[in-house]
Amino acid sequence: MNRMELIEQIRVKTGKKKKDIEEILTAFTETVSEELDKGEKVRLAGFGTFEVFHRTARSGRNPKTGEQIMISDGKIPKFRAGKRLRKHLNQ
Repeated sequence: MNRMELIEQIRVKTGKKKKDIEEILTAFTETVSEELDKGEKVRLAGFGTFEVFHRTARSGRNPKTGEQIMISDGKIPKFRAGKRLRKHLNQ
């Protein structure tokens, strides 16, 4: 499902205008991104938690050439599903 399909599904379920849903979805993704950038977690009870983990620098190999390369450190966004979401998926 892509962004427009998600907006359409929400429109069908809520009866709201596509434009309103798109604005809310944009605000949601921007807010989550801003909070993660600050190092904060975003918890949605029953759904899951968005958080950032720090990945340390490490060495790796180029799969094509076998050459050893250095992979830089960085921030990795992660999502952990909440209890209700996991339960729903495993019914």
